[in-house]
Amino acid sequence: MPAYVYILASKNNVTIYTGVTNDLIRRVYEHKEKSVKSFSKQYDVDRLVYFEQHQSIRNAIQREKNIKHWSRQWKLELIEKNNPEWRDLYAEIT
Repeated sequence: MPAYVYILASKNNVTIYTGVTNDLIRRVYEHKEKSVKSFSKQYDVDRLVYFEQHQSIRNAIQREKNIKHWSRQWKLELIEKNNPEWRDLYAEIT
């Protein structure tokens, strides 16, 4: 079963959030609807700006942990390499 690592950004790109899920569409929808009390709800972080698919949840969790330990600059470079306009990718996956 595939799993996903994703990065969300606030509207002004000041705050970013890295997460992992086995259902990317559902999870991003939850962030957008603010249906779960979380960091993303508190800081209005709901724009999907990056994601990657993995073959197992174990691999995705390890990748998420690695990314969370990166510097902010490395995370920004990862996003900008794949999504230089910082488009909200949610519409593209639904």
